Amino acid sequence: MAARRAGPKTVSPDREYELLIGRPQACPARLRRGALRAFARRLSDHVAGGRRFQCLLTGDRELRRLNRQFLGHDYPTDVLSFPDPSPDGFLGELAISVDRAGAQARQYGHTLLDEIRILMLHGVLHLLGMDHETDGGRMARAETRWRRKLDLPAGLIERVRP
Repeated sequence: MAARRAGPKTVSPDREYELLIGRPQACPARLRRGALRAFARRLSDHVAGGRRFQCLLTGDRELRRLNRQFLGHDYPTDVLSFPDPSPDGFLGELAISVDRAGAQARQYGHTLLDEIRILMLHGVLHLLGMDHETDGGRMARAETRWRRKLDLPAGLIERVRP
């Protein structure tokens, strides 16, 4: 889900991405942070054309707060995107609920790491200006294409289509 207003820019200009942990308990020890950083680098290099983004991994409480503050929805969600493109190559920020990601991973039968990767890809596509609710399938096609290239399970859009 893309949010309408950007959050604060805190990414270092020399980094392709920034992976932040909102609260230590939001990320279980079994979650391989190095693998997430490597995936974020791949997204930045290949999907985003070298442009930078920030990704916050946190819990349902923070996603609910952000969803309420920026979209007026008083419930947690899995991923929020805050597009804020700038001339220096910064795309914007993502916020991912590790709580939601864990539940969805169990529901769809894959790992927490894969679910967070799916949510990161989905969020980056939103940062690039795509919107699956209004673009006539453009984002769905892009997500499917990138999901296959990145060897990911079914993406968000695919899972909700009839």
